Parts: sequence; C-alpha cells; structure tokens
Amino acid sequence: MGSAAELAAAALVMLGFPALMLAALVPSVPAFAALAAVTYLADHYLHRKGSYLINRLSKVRAGLSIRFLIRQLLLVLLLARLSLSDDLIFYGAVACFIAFYGLQAPHGALVTLIRNRRRMPVATRNIDLKARIRIPDAPPRRLLHRSAEKMLHLDLFAVAGILVSAEAGSAVAGFTGIGLTAGLGCLYVLVLVPFVRGRMTPPKADVVLAAVDDWLAAYRPETVLYFSGSRDSAYQVNMWLETMERLDTRPLIILRERTILNNLAPTTVPVICVPGGVHLMNLDLSTVRVALYAANVGKNIHLLRVPTMKHVFIGHGDSDKLASVNPYSKVYDEVWTAGRAGRDRYAIADVGVRDDDIVEVGRPQLAPIRTWQGVPGDRIPTVLYAPTWEGWDGNPGNTSIVLAGENIVTRLVTADPPVRVLYKPHPFTGTVSKDAKAAHQRITALVEKSAAERAADSRFTADTAAMAAAKAELARIEARLAELAAARGTKGDEAVATREGIVDVHRHEEVARLRAEWNTAYWRSFPSYEHRVITGAQPRLYDCFNVSDAMVSDISSVVSDFIASGKPYAVTDSGELGAEEFRRQNTAVRAAVILSNSAAELGGLLDAVRDPAADPLADDRTELKQYLLGPDEPKSIVQFNAAVGDLALKAEARNAGQESRLGAADADPAEAAELTNAVPGQRAASAGETDGVTAG
Repeated sequence: MGSAAELAAAALVMLGFPALMLAALVPSVPAFAALAAVTYLADHYLHRKGSYLINRLSKVRAGLSIRFLIRQLLLVLLLARLSLSDDLIFYGAVACFIAFYGLQAPHGALVTLIRNRRRMPVATRNIDLKARIRIPDAPPRRLLHRSAEKMLHLDLFAVAGILVSAEAGSAVAGFTGIGLTAGLGCLYVLVLVPFVRGRMTPPKADVVLAAVDDWLAAYRPETVLYFSGSRDSAYQVNMWLETMERLDTRPLIILRERTILNNLAPTTVPVICVPGGVHLMNLDLSTVRVALYAANVGKNIHLLRVPTMKHVFIGHGDSDKLASVNPYSKVYDEVWTAGRAGRDRYAIADVGVRDDDIVEVGRPQLAPIRTWQGVPGDRIPTVLYAPTWEGWDGNPGNTSIVLAGENIVTRLVTADPPVRVLYKPHPFTGTVSKDAKAAHQRITALVEKSAAERAADSRFTADTAAMAAAKAELARIEARLAELAAARGTKGDEAVATREGIVDVHRHEEVARLRAEWNTAYWRSFPSYEHRVITGAQPRLYDCFNVSDAMVSDISSVVSDFIASGKPYAVTDSGELGAEEFRRQNTAVRAAVILSNSAAELGGLLDAVRDPAADPLADDRTELKQYLLGPDEPKSIVQFNAAVGDLALKAEARNAGQESRLGAADADPAEAAELTNAVPGQRAASAGETDGVTAG
C-alpha cells in the first residue's frame, strides 16, 4: 500500500476535494486557496514517488485529469457563490478551462506519437548501428517525462490569478493567469510538433532491421543465448552473461522484452532485443549454429523453428524441482545438465527426453564459490538462511519460510555457542502468498532485533578502527562507481540507448574490479558477529556463500550451488515427507541435515560446523558434489565450450547434408523448391507469413 507518508498524501488528496467543495459553498477564498494548495502538493508528492496509490486512484475513476478538472469546476462554483457569475472573470475562467482541456488531446496525442515513433523495432547494446543508420537525439527529457502532470499543472497560473481576482475584486490578476495558462499550454503543444516528423524521428522499421542484418552479416554470430521473461526473471539471463563472455565462439544475446533489456547486467556481449516475433524470424541468423535457452517459455518457438542451428536447454539452475524435468524440454536438440544427477532426473521422470540428448557440462557460474577451509579462529561461525520462494502452486513443500522459517532463525540466533545469521530470501518471496510475505516480515524483524541485542552484549567486541576504514573504503568505491556511471551519460530513450549502447571495455573491467573490492569492504564494514538481513542485488548470493560456514535452505538450485563449497548444509522437509522419503525424492539432500518444520535437528548442522573432524556427512558431500555438478577437472567452462563446439559441428553436418540434397534435387525443380522452403528465408517473410506463429 506504500509508505505512511504516501498513505497520508493519498488521504489528503481524497479528503481535500470534499473540503474544497465546502470552501466553495461557504464561500471562502482563503480556505479554498489553502485547500487547493494541499491537494496540489499531495498529488505532486505521490507522482514524484511513483506511488502505487496513484494507480489505485485511477482504478476508482479518480485519475489525474479528473482530479484537476474537479478542482477547476469547484473554482467556478466558488466564483458563482461569490456572485461573480455576471463578471468577465467568470466567463474568462470557464473559457480558459474549456480551452485548456481542449489542449490536452493534441498534447497527449503528440507525446504518444513521439514515443511510438522513437520506439525501435529492435533495441541493441554493444552493436554499432550508429555507423549504419541515423538515429537522432531524443527530445529533451523535461518535455516527455511525466508530461501529462506537467501539462495539467499549467492551470496553476489561472487558478492562482482567479483566486487573487476573487479576493481583491480586480480582474487584472485573473486574466493575467488565464493568459499564462492558455499561452503556455499552446506553447507546450507547439514545441512537441517538430519531434514527430522529419529528421527528428528514427528511421522506419525496415531500415533499422536492414542495418541490424548488415551488422549480423559482418559479425557472423555463432552462439546465441535466447531469453524471454518478466522483469523479475532478469536474474535468469544475468547469471549466464559471464559464461557468454568466455565462449570460444562469437556470442550473441537475443532478448524478447524491453524490460529484460533494461534490467540486464553490464556485459561486453552484443545484445539484440526483438519484441516482435515476425521481426525475430526475419533476422539473418544464418551463421548461428548453437542456440542456448535459459527458460522454458512460449516465445522460444520463434527461434526453435529455425533448423539451421541446434537448440539447447541450459536452464537457470540445477535442482530437484519439477521444473528441472519439464516435458517441454523435448523440443530441444540437447539438454545440458551440470552433472550425472541431471541426467538421472530425466530418466526417472520419463518425460520423453532421451539419454543420448543429455550432455553434462558442469556449472560455469560456480567458479567464484570458494571451498571451505573451516571456521577461522578469530570469528564465530556464520550460518546462511536462504529459503526459496513459495511458488505458484501452493505446495507447502516449496518453501520453509511459512512453516519453519521462524523456528529456524529463532534456534540460530539463540544457539549456544553463538553463531551469526545471514538471512537472504528469494527475490520473489511474498509475491504470491500473503502468508509467505508476513513470515518474511516477521523473520526480518527477528533478525534485526537479535542484531540489536547482540550489539549491546558486552561479550561481543568489534574492531571499530578496521570497520571505520572499511566504511571509508566503501564510500570511496561507491563514489568511483557513481563517477563511472555518470561518465556513461544518460542514455536518453530507447533509440539513443541503442545508438550509444556500446560498452567501454576498460570501464567495464574497472567496474568489475571495483565490485569485487566493494564486496570485500562490505563484509569488513560491520562486526563479524552481527546478524544481517540481505536483500537486493549486492552482495550476491555467492558472496554470501563465501562468508558462510553452513547454510539452511529448501529444494532449489541454491542447494546444488552451495554444494560446490563443500560446506555443511541443511534442507527443510516443509512438506513433511519424512527424512527417508525426502532423501529418496531429492538428490541434493542426500548429504544434508534434514530439518522438520520445528527445526529441532538444527544442532546436527551446528555440530558439524564447530567440529569438522566429527562431521558424519563430509565424505557424502564430496561424493554428491561430483554427482550433481560434475568433476572439478576439466574446468566447467572448458566442458561448456567443448559442448558448444561439438554441437556446432553437428549443425554444420546437418546443413551440409541439406545443401547436398538441394544439389541433388536440381533436376527436380519441385523438390528443390520444397527443400528451399524448409529453411526459413531471411528478410523474406511478411507479417502474414509466420507459419502460424503469433508475433510476441
């Protein structure tokens, strides 16, 4: 519902209008002026905050333009109650507000037209389109940003002038304000006109697409990472960016939603965002031999239909969830898993994915995870609680946060000898279930309360000088990062971002180095015994792995990834299957301490952390690590590159076979035409020739 300040502002808006009506009926010019100022300011505050409540007001037919119109009508009512209905100021006010509202239509139409014409059919990053097509600068941001609100607020001059005239009895101020409102409104509309035509607009779609094809022909991409999803799923493609940068072949990233592009992490890999299915199918991807898919989504069909490349499902995590054995995976030429466990999951699930089509490539993303060397003697153990989210199906076994979360955290913060707790929930937590959201809030409060109590406990001491130095280092790094961000300049709108969106490699490398330094300084900026709630992108989950000595989690890829560290871990049987059945159904928990919802078994995990020599599951974790994630040698990135190379050779062999068949069919024109049509013609299909596939 928003913050307390936003709720207060919304209340002032909603209550201010009835109060305005009373002031008009009384009538009282000072009261009306004061209440009008309150509604203006409260409305502006909500818009500046981007408050969710603004949308709610629109849903109940109290949208922005309606609120301004009501205020103006009430001002006319005030003039009538003041017996000014026969004065020129009254007629001037009515004429002004009618004309002012008449300007809203062309203003809104021009703003919409400018935005639509500057929306590219494809948006790119790290692709030099500037040398191929002319992309003009965006209109000044002050013209289009919150344009409707700015236009409507021009009535302030008329409202203020009319109120002064009503109070002073002179029409001069009123007509001056009316003139300013009408004149500035007309000027605003006229200033927008040049941006809808001529050299102020980007080239048409066919010109832009031809330029992209020209770049593709020069770059000749070989391996594509394809992704479609919601804004919240951007992490699923971001986790593969570093791997794409380390490929031996020429990489390309294809995205389908602008919101994903806007939330894509910095990368040196060329990126094309193609919202339209027809535009995607007409791109010249004839040099691509391997397409990698990080998610099973409907829009994958737009690329899957291309037979000249081989298609691979790589996923966005490795776990025992049902999503890891989705029957949709049958559509791909191959399915790549981290280790033998992924292969066995498909065999057990029997969803139609053949064993011959599964390739074990490890997890290249796990390289930053450090192997456990035990708890250093100068600090207490750290336990990470990283539950997954509640999922869509309401299964109580999806997450521990609702039934077990508070019990887990309570036992950890009261453990004796003490441990430190890091609580890092899944970003989706509470998006579906109110119970999960409430549990998350209670756990957060519990961790923060325990941290405050520990800070006041004389048993715990901190090196304040080292912490101060770390905070100073954080400030320096953040200042430099802000400086680098400012040096990139504002990207303007989508068209300008496409024109200017080529990464500076040296700056990119410096940012990566600074991020690593930031992470080191962050953990040193507070006591090593302090409980923490960690949300947001930084520090990353793997950074939390590296500073932790053990983890409690649920069935998710988090568990499989943590196993790479070799550290003790516990998994909660929230669905109450029983330890034996839980292990049978979930490979990743075979070397885990199994927790019931009471978390009574948590002592076994803490014992393993405090005395690694007496850890009964250490050997099991070593064996399970290889089973889930594959061997340590060769390195996963080497395995991944080898798999890409092998599959590219298969694609080449297939295409060579097709060419041979075409050559042999030269004597039969009908057969040659049939074979030619089997391969999608680049830049040839029209909007009506999409093989039954609806453009996305």
